[in-house]
Amino acid sequence: MSSGITRRSLLVSTAAAALAAGPLAAAARAAARTPKVLVIGLDGALLNRIKDADTPTLKGLMAAGLTAPSALYANPLAPTSSGPGWSTLITGVWPDKHKVVNNEFTGHQLAAYPDFMTRVEAAGPGLRTYAVASWNPITDIIFSAKVDTRVSTPSAEYDTGTTARAVAELGKGNPDAVFVQLDNVDHAGHDSGAASQAYLDALHGVDTQVGQLLAAVKSRATYGDEDWLVMVTADHGHTDAGGHGGSSWAERQTFLIATGPTITAGSVRHDVRMPDVAATALAHLGIAIDPAWGLDGRPVQQPKPDDFDALRPALAGPVDEGGIGSGVIGFTHTPPSGWTVDNARMGTGGVTEWRGWSFTTDEFWTKAERDQRRENNIRARGVFAVADGDEWSDKTVSGTFDSTLTSPSYDVRGGARATLTYTTYYRHEAPQKGEVLVSYDGGAPVAVKTYTADTPSVVENIALQVPAGARKARVHFRYTGANNWYWTIDGVKIAGS
Repeated sequence: MSSGITRRSLLVSTAAAALAAGPLAAAARAAARTPKVLVIGLDGALLNRIKDADTPTLKGLMAAGLTAPSALYANPLAPTSSGPGWSTLITGVWPDKHKVVNNEFTGHQLAAYPDFMTRVEAAGPGLRTYAVASWNPITDIIFSAKVDTRVSTPSAEYDTGTTARAVAELGKGNPDAVFVQLDNVDHAGHDSGAASQAYLDALHGVDTQVGQLLAAVKSRATYGDEDWLVMVTADHGHTDAGGHGGSSWAERQTFLIATGPTITAGSVRHDVRMPDVAATALAHLGIAIDPAWGLDGRPVQQPKPDDFDALRPALAGPVDEGGIGSGVIGFTHTPPSGWTVDNARMGTGGVTEWRGWSFTTDEFWTKAERDQRRENNIRARGVFAVADGDEWSDKTVSGTFDSTLTSPSYDVRGGARATLTYTTYYRHEAPQKGEVLVSYDGGAPVAVKTYTADTPSVVENIALQVPAGARKARVHFRYTGANNWYWTIDGVKIAGS
């Protein structure tokens, strides 16, 4: 007997996942059907232009499921180009892990961080995987030879050939996971720009092809016994004039449109990131994600909103920041329930938005000043906390930046070990300093981590030894500096061992 996952065990796992994530009825339906995944990649497609274009199929998917706008990184991490973009979507990790930083794939680490279909094959060798692409490096390089079928469409056939091959496989084959990449929207962007009618026409054309793929799925003789998760996404955006690779908001755009049994119709989320596509596909197929894989993605079926995300309805538009745009909503100084911000030692003056710890979004913060590496705060999600001495000092200030963000109380067990977890990104310039301190039962805070050097976007896990008799712990994040750089915090929690 194979040591891999059998189809029956996958069905059981999927039913259990549905039971945990949704109503009992959804679990019962999932238990009776075979899970399958279709990922459709639209190269260079912009979500806002999909909404502008004649795209009834894509708009129908948005109405029936989840729409999640998201954003990419920028140099020096990686450019907003296809190699890094597709690698991130397909592997479930950011470029600092898979190391695809150009379209030549020099120095990549795809063997260490393989595509999600390779992980499917390792977990369930009996499952069938199929990938077809108009941009050949996807199927020649990113997807490994362990995938059952990889098809690089001849250039003469282009998206028409890619669609025809995928339709044939979806309609008559027995795939469990299918990936399809269509390229013509990107060509229209390069040739005519994202603001052009030609770009809208290309979106209309690809919408028709997506409709053909969905029709092939629904035409299957076994469709009634199958549980299809459909995800549509993009590797990067485009400028109005045409082109990508840079750090502008338009170039950094991506999105996820998803429909499936546990996804709420007409829902919109802001905490989804590119690596989630791979993790979501694996979860739907009932494949447990091993922490040793080091995935950055998390399944959209298993949302984990944190306290900061609850602030989104309270975010306001710019006050002093003139370059962000009046229609962009994205900051507040009011912390979520249970959190506090202490600005007693904070200097006066400066840019209103960044006086002390603020709560903001990727769009608002990165538009404050491009190309100062704010774009690479990749592991934060939704709303996050930021202390930004650099932006605060863009207006006249008196004194220094000295602000402390303090968490609510977390339950701990005296004498036991616990783990403090948070996502952070820290860019340093002396005399700046970031201190993480923990206090127990209202006692004096004790430093557990100090930042005095650049720290890329990471998830920190700090071991804590809880004092005997302690029952509650609070975390304090103190940023001190002047006209220096910044520090972000997100996803804070303390868990016992």
